[in-house]
Amino acid sequence: MQIGFYPGCSLKGTSSEYAQSTLALAKIFNFQLVEIEEWNCCGATAAHNLNYKLAAALPARILALAEKQGLTEILVPCAACCNRLITTQYELKTNKTLRGQLSQMLQMPINSNIKILNIIQFIEKYIAEKIEEKIVNSFQYPVVCYYGCLLIRPHGILKFDRLEDPQSMDNLMRRIGAASLNWGYKTECCGAGFSVSRTDIVAKLCGKIIKDAIDRKAQAIITACPMCQSNLDIRRSHIDAFLHTKTNIPVIYITQAIGLAIGIKKKDLGLSKFFVEPTFV
Repeated sequence: MQIGFYPGCSLKGTSSEYAQSTLALAKIFNFQLVEIEEWNCCGATAAHNLNYKLAAALPARILALAEKQGLTEILVPCAACCNRLITTQYELKTNKTLRGQLSQMLQMPINSNIKILNIIQFIEKYIAEKIEEKIVNSFQYPVVCYYGCLLIRPHGILKFDRLEDPQSMDNLMRRIGAASLNWGYKTECCGAGFSVSRTDIVAKLCGKIIKDAIDRKAQAIITACPMCQSNLDIRRSHIDAFLHTKTNIPVIYITQAIGLAIGIKKKDLGLSKFFVEPTFV
């Protein structure tokens, strides 16, 4: 089965392991992810704060290209990219003037009828019911699921899961045998795009997330956002300095956790690319 695929900038660069594990998982379940041709950056994380119309044109062009390619449904694994595409699609549907202006600017028709799925929705819709029959290594570890900001908010537009206590990723982890723990930081902000400009803020926010996960006795943090994973992993030295202790809890993607459970090799999931590598597998 074919489905559209928008990797975005992160999955082609700093978070290539996310793309690697997503493609490996799709292959096991007989999905061909068809990349949107000539795609561009979606404008995350802050382009919309600088020029609203031009920033909206970036995701609008992606949607128009997908429609031109004949795609009716696209998978967008990056939470930031998915947020920008869905939010822009909502604005195009509710603001006909904007849609006309952007269509003229891009010189492309924009119908905005394409279905956009985040990685969890894709797994829930097409893979979840088949996971258990493929499990060869039950993921029997206590974990915490970290959703971050952009998978859930703005809730009125994204309409995904519960705002304060989402459960979809937790339920998927339980399907592969994990003990998904209750904790207080599953939707707290990691600092997002402040990673370079205000690393001190990121260290403080991420430090609280890391500490709470460790205090709950989790052996891993599971995420579906490359920005969250990057901040929690790459900035670990700054986080450790903030906490005044060395931490070694890994932060891995939901696709990697499921991949391990169904027998995909670690190298095919990109698990050796992290600053803090998981040692429990």
